[in-house]
Amino acid sequence: MLMELIAALVAGVAAAGVVMLVNRAIGGRLPRWLALVAAGLGMIATAIFNEYDWYSRTSGGLPDTLVVAQTVEGRAAYRPWTYLWPIIERFAAVDTASVRHHSGQQGLKLADVFFFGRWSPVRQVSVLADCAGLRRAILDDGATFEANGEIRGADWVEVVAGDPLVGTICGTK
Repeated sequence: MLMELIAALVAGVAAAGVVMLVNRAIGGRLPRWLALVAAGLGMIATAIFNEYDWYSRTSGGLPDTLVVAQTVEGRAAYRPWTYLWPIIERFAAVDTASVRHHSGQQGLKLADVFFFGRWSPVRQVSVLADCAGLRRAILDDGATFEANGEIRGADWVEVVAGDPLVGTICGTK
């Protein structure tokens, strides 16, 4: 966040400097307030660029074993351009190297899922996917595993066919 603030300030100073150089080159015919307007527009443009570039920078820096399963786009009235070009505000990535299953429960797969948000810390949870039954559960302290691989205390959520999280965990996406 600090680096984005510094980048916006540098962009503002650079835009104002360009206007002042142009003004000097044409003999001082531009109004002085134009440099301030250019500085403000440069800072706003940099902030907008950073909002749109966040997802590609973050997902591009992930290891190969983390596969982006789902993205969530956002629109806001205070950012009217997002109605034309939505911003990806958060996404979920599955650690495919962590996918495991019990030999007695072949249809169930367990994986680590990471939730990334623009202004949020990364959150890691264990997600259990029922590949055949089209359901998933976030495992917390209340879930227990039996010797035969059955899970007790899981809060299952039914999903539709093609669910990106279940599809990525089960390897069908």
